[in-house]
Amino acid sequence: MKILITGGAGYIGSHVVKALGTQGHDITVYDNLSTGHREAVRFGNLVVGDLADKEKLSELFATKNFDAILHFAGSIVVPESVSEPLKYYQNNTVNSHTLLSLCKKYSVQKFIFSSTAAVYGMPGDGVCREDSALAPINPYGQSKLMTEHMLRDYSQSSNFRYVALRYFNVSGADPQGHLGQSFPEATHLIKVACEVATGKRPSIKVFGTDYPTPDGTCVRDYIHVSDLAEAHVKALEYLDKGGKSEILNCGYGHGFSVKEVLARVKEVTGVNIKVDESPRRAGDPASLTAKADRIQSIIGWKPKYDDLNLIIKSAYEWEKKRPY
Repeated sequence: MKILITGGAGYIGSHVVKALGTQGHDITVYDNLSTGHREAVRFGNLVVGDLADKEKLSELFATKNFDAILHFAGSIVVPESVSEPLKYYQNNTVNSHTLLSLCKKYSVQKFIFSSTAAVYGMPGDGVCREDSALAPINPYGQSKLMTEHMLRDYSQSSNFRYVALRYFNVSGADPQGHLGQSFPEATHLIKVACEVATGKRPSIKVFGTDYPTPDGTCVRDYIHVSDLAEAHVKALEYLDKGGKSEILNCGYGHGFSVKEVLARVKEVTGVNIKVDESPRRAGDPASLTAKADRIQSIIGWKPKYDDLNLIIKSAYEWEKKRPY
């Protein structure tokens, strides 16, 4: 297929580019390189551009005649979304509208969207099901949910079909060592902990130790980035076979607290990293784990790397060799 991957020079997008590139698809990556890296695009053709540039995007659509779009480009830092909400509504919602309008104009009918567990807000039992109430508590989650609504409404009015994957906490690095997370000033727990373990940061902050969880720290469902990439491959195959539009959780179905993760980082790396306890961050729910059976039954996704130590080890190995 001829595939457009927005944000394909970023952390998750680059892993998906590799997964689809090894299958021989004709890939165009569209990325403004604000947080992505040229070196991460190992397959296809990189076009440097911003999603807000509708004219440039339109020329690309007219030239390439895409069969499918995989949409990763956007802003992802929850605390920043609280302090700069308009940035998130522009990058995550308005720009998605631009992309969808071009899908309509050029009759692109297969679309995979990078959504988030943040659309659930603060579920009462901490477990997120696809039919759970949607009540985002930060602009990041709200901006993604607005795009989900656009996808739903557009698909109901046309032959357009989509899969929206609601990610939980994506971590780790390509097992072959080709790719990893190089997001500047990253806030992801495992990434930051591995930076401390390799001496790139002096310490790690734990934001809140008074949550209603067993040890007082936030609980999250950590998924290996290569398993997430494979979920996109499966979702594309599903749509190509005529599958109907779906919204699916993408997680492992169990969580670890911040303190548990840091203990595992010490176990894996042998480094006793310095921890600074800090107040809670705005927009952080106490617990988020996935009910993730539907993604396995509907698109046939089977995780291969459901092992927290393995996830940490891959992130640590990447951090030790990170070229940028």
